[in-house]
Amino acid sequence: MVDVFTFGLNHHSAPVSVRERVSMSGDLVRPALDALRSAFGSRLKEATILSTCNRTELYLAANPEIVEHVPTWLADFNTLDSSLITPHLYQYNQDQAVRHAFRVASGLDSMVLGEAQILGQMKTAVRAANEAGALGTMLNQLFQKTFSVAKEVRTQTAIGAQSVSMAAAAVRLAERVFGDIADTKVLFVGAGEMIELCATHFSAHNPKSIMIANRTLERGASLAARFDAQNMRLVDLPEHLHEYDIVVSCTASALPILGLGMIQKALRQRRFNPMVMVDLAVPRDIEPEVGSLSEVYLYTVDDLGRVVQMGNDARQAAVVQAEAIIDSRVQSFMHWMQNRNVVPIIQGLHSGSHKMAELELEKARKLLAKGVSPEDALERLAKALIQKYMHAPVQVLNRSQDEERAVMVDILPKLFPYQETEIAALIEQNEH
Repeated sequence: MVDVFTFGLNHHSAPVSVRERVSMSGDLVRPALDALRSAFGSRLKEATILSTCNRTELYLAANPEIVEHVPTWLADFNTLDSSLITPHLYQYNQDQAVRHAFRVASGLDSMVLGEAQILGQMKTAVRAANEAGALGTMLNQLFQKTFSVAKEVRTQTAIGAQSVSMAAAAVRLAERVFGDIADTKVLFVGAGEMIELCATHFSAHNPKSIMIANRTLERGASLAARFDAQNMRLVDLPEHLHEYDIVVSCTASALPILGLGMIQKALRQRRFNPMVMVDLAVPRDIEPEVGSLSEVYLYTVDDLGRVVQMGNDARQAAVVQAEAIIDSRVQSFMHWMQNRNVVPIIQGLHSGSHKMAELELEKARKLLAKGVSPEDALERLAKALIQKYMHAPVQVLNRSQDEERAVMVDILPKLFPYQETEIAALIEQNEH
């Protein structure tokens, strides 16, 4: 039997210091899927990995016996002691796994309640699983339904109305230090989607200047052109870091790119004027020790999450509506899953019945070939089919005892409903 499971860590269950240890950037997802399937073989039918700055989740269609081994696999793959992640790891089975997927895609489980970015990230994860050959009928159906539910929630509720985004929260935190953003110079490290969102929010406040630092000038130049900004290579960052009051970083680097020594040098060059540093990356781009510097106001995704939470309370009425939609759609999907699990049984019953009928027909043909009258051959065929039809249920009923017999006495008339009254009705129908 194949069930649906979800394993994961997110901003609710684990601090960023733990999440960054299991985060899987885009180029790690394929090897992780391959390793996962290799570890569990045929017992794992399908898998999808969703990894963002706020969560790393495994969606699995698998035999239940592998469940207890998945946390160990996750720890081993990330070269971690399982005791580090186990206290923060959640597991959902069947309908709870389906509900979780629907809630995540709808923005109900996000740090920014109702945010839409997670839906695109989930679609990217599904494409990656499909390209890796790890996606099958079960999870494909789950995610297609998930995307449909997310669209329904956003269309029929106000879950995304007036949402306070992570980017907007970054601006608020910077304003607490500097007051007017128009008096500051802003540096963005990276050129991905999150940096683009942040640049949009900061540029609306007309800072003195905006700089984009990225590994490749081409990608940085493309983003800089949108915001009338300048761009530079990441390798040149240490020479110019001191020029900026606000630094927002979000790259896919596996190791910090802004270290304590680099920041200390920049502060000396700034004559110890304050800096606001916002680290939106997981794993982190800025060494945590930087936060101990009195002139630096360092904020992580978890810090921004607390600012975002203040705007979440106003949207709780929409959450109630969204949860009601999700509950209904979970029931619908579970009904599909249950029917799908029954299909092989029904196919087996049909196949067995056809084989039984073919055997008895062959016997009837041989009787006819030997000269037995058609009436006699048909009568023997009917009796043989009745015996085959009745053999299994009668055997089960005779062997059953106590509670099992009571169950069988209740079920068998429903499975074989042809009592005298039903037979009489069939005869009358046949005569007409």
